[in-house]
Amino acid sequence: MHGYLILLLFIAFPFVELALLIKIGQYIGVGSTLGIVIITGAAGAYLAKHQGLRTLRRIQEEVNQGRMPADKLFDGFIILCSGLLLLTPGFITDLIGFLGLIPNTRNAAKQWLMRKLRDAISRGKVPRSTSFRIHR
Repeated sequence: MHGYLILLLFIAFPFVELALLIKIGQYIGVGSTLGIVIITGAAGAYLAKHQGLRTLRRIQEEVNQGRMPADKLFDGFIILCSGLLLLTPGFITDLIGFLGLIPNTRNAAKQWLMRKLRDAISRGKVPRSTSFRIHR
């Protein structure tokens, strides 16, 4: 069932984004709409790069101190996904991307992701590193 939902999202979401771009273009003009898309893409790329590099430094610091940087790895993953969404033309993707770059909303998303991952592991839905065997 989840596979069909994901497929539906990948098919329907671009149409919704396109319809929204067309409607906004009709309202404020094509040039203004393209300008907004370009500016949000550039601003998002800059913010994602800046936050991503800062997160990478924090990951390196934790590793150098002998700690597992799981929390910072989740931050990095969300920042990377946010940057990709901001580079994708569209207002909905920009909104979601910017939300991933705001620390409070990123922390909420991170907590949700971590809870989902823990639940999946406890149900045996995610392979653990100890479950892999090398066959010779």
